Amino acid sequence: MRTFKIFFNTIRSMSFKKIMRLLSLVLPHPLFSLLSFHATVQAFTIAQRKYPQTASNNGIGNAFRHALWCCFIMMYCCKVSSPQKALDFCKRMTDLHEELFPNNPLETKMDLHNNKIGMDYFMELLPGIHRQFFEKSFFIDGLVKKMENAKVLKNLDDNFEGHLVYLEE
Repeated sequence: MRTFKIFFNTIRSMSFKKIMRLLSLVLPHPLFSLLSFHATVQAFTIAQRKYPQTASNNGIGNAFRHALWCCFIMMYCCKVSSPQKALDFCKRMTDLHEELFPNNPLETKMDLHNNKIGMDYFMELLPGIHRQFFEKSFFIDGLVKKMENAKVLKNLDDNFEGHLVYLEE
């Protein structure tokens, strides 16, 4: 119930133009949209449990949450469609999220970078496992391991290709 209240309040706070942008993505893809919403709730819940101090701000938990979010969107959407369509939708959905709910430029760079890490990680695992048999634990364990090498993003010129990034508290 709390999740739907948050979702409803978020939609209410959006301008008409932003709502139309969101609808232009979700209406043509209703199943992907529902699966993405489920992935969002799952990723947020797991990140809060694993990193309670930093999952909701710009710390290491936020990096984990964004990468996990993309892995989950890809996992759920791949169960009903092709990996390429899931990847395209995931990229559009997560980029739109950053557009609709803007942060300062460094936070946006961090979020987009970690989203890409999540999508890349999913695609990296894809050849070894049939997409119907992916489980959440595959991504959780792998991303927790990637967190050991996460880097602190300090300016917009930083390039930490292949590493999760977070902002100092």
